[in-house]
Parts: sequence; C-alpha cells; structure tokens
Amino acid sequence: MIPYRKKENFYSRRVARMASERGGSFAASSLIAAFLAAATIAAPISRANGEITLREGWAVESSAKVSAGGEAVSTASFDASSWYKASSPNTVFAVLVENGVYKDPFFGMNLRSIPGVSYAVGSQFANQEMPENSPFAVPWWYRKEFEVPAQFSGKTVWMAFRGINYRADIWINGRKVAGSDQVVGAFRRYEFDVTPFVKVGAKNVVALGVSAPHANELGITWVDWNPTPPDKDMGLWQEVVLSSSGPVAVRHAAVETKLDLPATDKAHLTVRAELQNASTTSLKGTLRGKILGAAAPIEFSESIELKAGERRAIAITPDSAASLNVENVRLWWPYQMGEPYLHKLTLEFVPEKGSPSDKQTIAFGIVETDSELTPDGARLFKVNGKPVLVRGGGWASDMLLRVNQSRREAEFRYVKEMGLNTIRLEGKLEDETFMERADRDGILVMAGWCCCDAWEKWGKWGEENRRVSVDSLRDQILRLRAHPSVLVWLNGSDNPPPPDRERAYLDVEKENNWAKPVLSSATAKKTEATGDSGVKMSGPYEYVSSNYWLLDTKAGGAYGFNTETSPGPAVPPLEGLKSMFPPDKLWPINEVWDFHAGGGKFKNIKVFTNALEKRYGSAKDVADLAWKSQAMTYEGQRAMFEAYGRNKYKSTGIIQWMLNNAWPGLIWHLYDYDLRPAGGYFGSKKALELVHVQFSYDDRTVAIVNGKQEALKGLKVVAKIYDTSMKEHFSHEEVLGVAADAVTKSFKVDEPGGLSSTYFLNLQLFSSSGELLSRNFYWLSAKPDVPDFSKTEWYYTPLREYADFFALEDLPKASVHASMTVSDRGEETAARVTVENTGSGLAFLVRLRLLKGKDGAEVLPVFFDDNYISLLPGEKRDITVQVRKGDLGGAKPVLAVDGFNVEPTQVP
Repeated sequence: MIPYRKKENFYSRRVARMASERGGSFAASSLIAAFLAAATIAAPISRANGEITLREGWAVESSAKVSAGGEAVSTASFDASSWYKASSPNTVFAVLVENGVYKDPFFGMNLRSIPGVSYAVGSQFANQEMPENSPFAVPWWYRKEFEVPAQFSGKTVWMAFRGINYRADIWINGRKVAGSDQVVGAFRRYEFDVTPFVKVGAKNVVALGVSAPHANELGITWVDWNPTPPDKDMGLWQEVVLSSSGPVAVRHAAVETKLDLPATDKAHLTVRAELQNASTTSLKGTLRGKILGAAAPIEFSESIELKAGERRAIAITPDSAASLNVENVRLWWPYQMGEPYLHKLTLEFVPEKGSPSDKQTIAFGIVETDSELTPDGARLFKVNGKPVLVRGGGWASDMLLRVNQSRREAEFRYVKEMGLNTIRLEGKLEDETFMERADRDGILVMAGWCCCDAWEKWGKWGEENRRVSVDSLRDQILRLRAHPSVLVWLNGSDNPPPPDRERAYLDVEKENNWAKPVLSSATAKKTEATGDSGVKMSGPYEYVSSNYWLLDTKAGGAYGFNTETSPGPAVPPLEGLKSMFPPDKLWPINEVWDFHAGGGKFKNIKVFTNALEKRYGSAKDVADLAWKSQAMTYEGQRAMFEAYGRNKYKSTGIIQWMLNNAWPGLIWHLYDYDLRPAGGYFGSKKALELVHVQFSYDDRTVAIVNGKQEALKGLKVVAKIYDTSMKEHFSHEEVLGVAADAVTKSFKVDEPGGLSSTYFLNLQLFSSSGELLSRNFYWLSAKPDVPDFSKTEWYYTPLREYADFFALEDLPKASVHASMTVSDRGEETAARVTVENTGSGLAFLVRLRLLKGKDGAEVLPVFFDDNYISLLPGEKRDITVQVRKGDLGGAKPVLAVDGFNVEPTQVP
C-alpha cells in the first residue's frame, strides 16, 4: 500500500512534470485540472460553505433499456423524459417503489414476488451473486440536469459524491470524469474538481452508470436482521453536492480536545483541516480561524505555502496559537451527564494576493473521550474524565436506505425518552444530518464495519478490496473525527481483522489523527496489535428468562461490556401485526410471520413462543398472543437493562440488539417499524430511569440506581407484595442514600408463604421531601425460571424449568376510569391523562393510545412519559403525552384505553 502522504506528493510531482512536458499555459492548465479531478478520487469530501445539494430532478433508468453510452446520456440533448423520476439520495429499488413499479414491498410476502428475489428465505443474499434474471444484474443510469450559478464563475467548481453503492462511471457534459475502476466502494466519499467539465450559465448534465456489489465486494449488507433488498441497495445512497472555492479549498475541519484531568475548567484545542491547492502554481497564504461560543471569540492563524496541486493536512496546536488554550470552557456532555454544548469553528484560507479562497464552518464540541480497562478487564469509556455506563441500541437504517428527517427526529427522541445514551452503527454509517443530530442531542455513537459478509472474509480479498477497505476507512474517519458524539470506532465486528489488515487500519487512523478510542472488534478476541478489546459479544439474541442477566457469569450476563445482546423477539401489538400481514395470515403463526422474523438461527420465533406458552399459557388467538408478548417483552427488556444498571461498573456497557427494525419485523426492536412504542419500549424506559428503584432477581434485594452526577440523601424505599386477589403479604420501608452515579443495595424481599403461584411486587422510591422519584411493578412467580447453563449456545440459554404466570389469564376484568385534558404547545399537542382503577382487582398492563378522532388511526410517533402501567385497586395515575401536530393531521385527539385485563374504551 502506498502511504497516504506519499501518494499526495506523487500527485503533485506528476502534475508538475506534466505541465513542464506539455508547455503552454492553457494546455497545461486544462491537463492539470483534468488530472487533479481524477487525483481527488483519493480526497474524501466534507461540508463546504455555499454548497448546493443536487437533490431533486434526477432521472433513473436501467442500462438494459438505454442503448446510448455515457457520452450521449450526459449531454443536454439526450431525451430522458421517459425515465423514472427521482430525488437523490435514493437507491434504484427505492426509486422503483416511489414510482409505483413495485407496490408495498414491506407488506406480507410482497418482496418475494419481485424478479430476481429467488434466494432462500432467511439466507444472506449479500453473500450471493445477483441472479441473472434480476433487473438489477445490469448497471442503472442516474442522470441530473443542473445549472452552475453565476457566482461560481472564475472559481474552482467541485462535485462531491457522498455515497455510491457500489461502483460507477461518472460523466459530465459528454466527458468521463472517472471510471468504475476508480469509483468503487459503498463507503467511499469522492470530490472532483469539475471546473473543466462544467459551464457557468448553461445547462449541465451529470450521469452515473451504477453497478450493484458482487458477493465478494465491500457493499452495504444486511445479515440476519431482515431480508436484503433485491437491488442490494445499489445506487446513490447519499448526497451529490456542488460547491465552489478559490484556488485553495478548505476541507475536513475538526477540533481535538485535551483537558488537564481531573480538572475540566481548561481545554487545550488542536484545530485540524486539509487544504487542497487546485491551481497550477504555488500559493502562499494564511489559514485564519475563529471559534464562537466561548465567553469571547477565539481567533488564530497560520501562514502556509502550498505547491501546485498539493493537498496537505494542517494542524494548529496550542503551542503555535496560545489562544487555543481556553479557560472556563463549556464542555460537550452526553445529555444525561450535562449539556451537549456546541461551539462554532470557521476556517478560512486567504491567499497572500487576492480575496479569501474558501472557508468551512462546523459545529463542534469541546470534549475528551477515552477508555480504559477495569481491574476485571472490561472496557470502560470516559467522557471528560467521568465514567459512562453505555446503554444503547443497534441502529437499523430503512431497508431501502431512505432518509426521512421527520421520522429520524422521532427516533432520536425515542432514544432519549427511553433513557438510552448510545446508538451503535454496524456497517450502516449514516449521513451528516444523522451525526449532527447526535451531536445536538448528546447521543453517543459507536461506529464500525459490518459482520458476516465480505467485510470479514479477509482471506478472499484481492488487491481491490484491500485498497477499498483502507480508502473507505480514511473517508469515514476524516468526517467522523469532527463529531463530539462519536464514542469509538470498531475495526471489526464479529471478528478482528487479521494482523496485516488491522495494522493497515491502525495506520490510517493514526495518519488521519483519530483521537477517539479504537476497538479491534466487538468481541473479546485478543489481537497482537491492540491486545484485549475489553468487550464481549457473547449473546444472547434469543429469548432468555428475566433472571438470566444476574445469574449468568460466563456469557451475556451483567458484567463487562456487551456490544450486542437481546432477550429476543419483540412481537408488536395487534395493530402492528395487522399492518404487516394480510388478514388471512394473521393467525395461526405461519410462513409470512417467519418471513418477517430474521435469518440463520432466527428464521422464526419458536423459542420465544414456546417460552410464552409455558410461562403465560397457550395463546388463544392473535390478540391473546400480542398481549402476552407485551408482558414478556416488558419483563425481559426491563430485566436486561436493570441488571447492567445494578452492576455498574462491574458492567460497563450494553447494546440492545437492536434499537429498531429496517422493515416491519418480529425480532430485536424497542419500537416497531410504524414507530409504535410497546411493551419492550416501556420496560426499557422503566429500567433506564435516571433515578431508579428495582428488584434483583438473584439475591432478591432492592437496589437504587443513581444516574445523576450528584449524591442523593434521605431516600425512602417502600416495598409491598400482593397476591392475585390483591391481598397484601409483605410491607417494608427503609431510608438510605446513594452516591453520585452509583448503586445502593437496600433490604431483601423474602418470598412470604401462602402466596398464589403468580404474585406482585410494588416498589416506590421517595425523595427526602416526599416526592415520588421512581415506581416499579413486578409480576413474579413462586415457581422460578431455571436456566440450563450447561446447554448454553452462542445465541441463548434454554430453560430447564419455567415460571408460572398462568394466573394472569384469570385476572378479573378491571374497571378503569380515564379522562384527558388537551393543551396546545406550539408545534405539539400535549395532554394530561388521568387513569384510575375503580375496581377491587388489579388493572394489569393498562395501555394508553391517542387516536385521530373516534375510532381513528393511532397517532404515531407518540411520546408518553409512562405506559403499559399496572394499577392497584383505587390507584390513580397522571400520565403526560405529546404528539407533533403534523402527525395528528388536523384531527382531534381521542384517548383509547385498554389493557391485559381491561375492556377497551375511548375518551374524547
């Protein structure tokens, strides 16, 4: 591999030699500009000022239907009026769905009816070749007519491609800019100097012939999470951007932070950027910078000389600019630890002679992120010197990679309202708007490559894959290093790279000044280059009992850092199932259900439903299955997160596999594809309270988990046990305190005699002033679950004996009274809901929904502060809820109330 810096010098020397050999300024200038356009294939892009995103007005068509080549397709006279109309970014299949060629591919088995979708259900299409009869076995054209603004006249014009899957030939105005031997790799980010290709004040045309990845190429892949779309997500999947600069472009601005830990009042900043001289002459000038957001503007500068065609990494350090030693700083924190405060950096290059050439403005955070190994060998992450218990979820992009900013806003809000602090991106490296939202919201991001596909089949790599892998890493590192939300980069997922590949990755990270932690993989596998990872990926991914997490000491239990794990499937409520399946396939469970499960070991949900039947009783119909599933996922998700919370910092992190689904699915989500929060969501939300009281399944103690950065004193814990007739069998309270970001164990709750097979534990936590800080309601069994650890497999531990919750089926119908008061909050509609159990029995898992008018559709997304609640006789609760007015669609909200044993009713 040619080292990156040496490659740049080679370009510069080659350009100078070409100019000398050709002679004549015009000829040399044109030749150099064209060569630089090709050379900048190695130059990933970052956001520039004054850029224009070429979003609307694209046309897309199969090359099988286009006889002309790129020379003709990319000219203004070419007739593309019959092509599919599209916006960008959009994959080919997404374009066809948008144009109605394939209808409702996410419903039922519709995806299987598309030509070329002949791979076995549950198999990994990413590792298979495209069938010959697939419409996506040939390249597809993307074509866009655009104007170069008059203000670009006399400047260097740049065109950036932020994501092409997988390879492409690029043409502008009848001339080839780059070929598919150069433009290859889904995670490459290209920027070309297109000055010699475009015309100011005239119609211009860009055309790309895009091909899908082969089975052995480093594409965007889906594993066992969901099917792979029939086009393998080929096409433009991130933006195409036009911008201009003077002779020198400013790119890849970033700010590194060093604190004098443990003190955090002073920061030493290093400002980094890359400068690209696109001209044919050497240039002297000044790189000027200004940082806003501190008490006073911070200014600095550095004199620089660039050779013709040179691209150079620049670092302005506190040693060379004293102003970068900043006193009384406002730090960026994850949202639960403080404010995710953002500063603004503007970098501008001003030539010695002439006006400013280019500037770049970014938002950044002053934050130092690091990690260490605990005495137990677990990876512990720290932000600004403080430890962080990482609790997150694995992100799934839309299966067709479509970006809906309104939907994304809601999903980030769900993350925060649940109490998660981290999102893991495994091979789904989202666009800049995603990263900027994480920065603003204070959500940490774990990023890295994908597992189980060509990315980890290093032994089969040829020279192209080796080149594409390091170039892709470089491109992603250069953009991600600017984001304060990024916690760590993972060079591998299910396996660490072999020594030569890991060293190549580490070289790229060092050369491009990656200042965040790096892990060799998401597993505990040790490597010679970096040693122990400090993390584990030991499952489970399938159903395990609630006590598993505190009882297990060898696999996925609550110790160390578990990079992906789950208590298994997440069957949506009945409304979600109806949106996925045709009426005749709703019940019993059948092949359509299996198609919406996963792949490999997760082709169906039989392990989950078997446990459900043995613990809760056989499902009588689809509605009964849905309700029992909500109970089991609430119970399971709560137990998992609670276990890792109680054991901090013996446990240092957990990533729920997964946060969401790429399409309507039955497994691994905390809210469904319709953005419907259900049992798993509210069980997680309960467990992830910032101040939380909980029951321990292993030693039966009550614990207080404090996520605040301050100690709490004089807390009162109250515990009561009831049988199914609501007779009280146990009551105890205790006053105690808990240190900042710590856990305190309280008294033990012994199981009293004479209980029913199913019984209930109600916990409450009060502040010293009497404020209710946390409440938690458990359904427990006198006959506990007994995991069979001797039969543990990589994806789950089976049960030898099952808890008995059959008594829940016999709970009498509860009488619940509800009322709602609605208020206007600008762009949101808010409501205060009061629910009261007016009967003598338990109201179990009371569910609240908002509807668009009487008997109308459910309002989604929706943000309840609590839901799926259980009410003791006479108990009254106030619940708040917000929805965005746009999601109401002008309708008057109506409250729908039902529950596990509650008759449905509606409240206007």
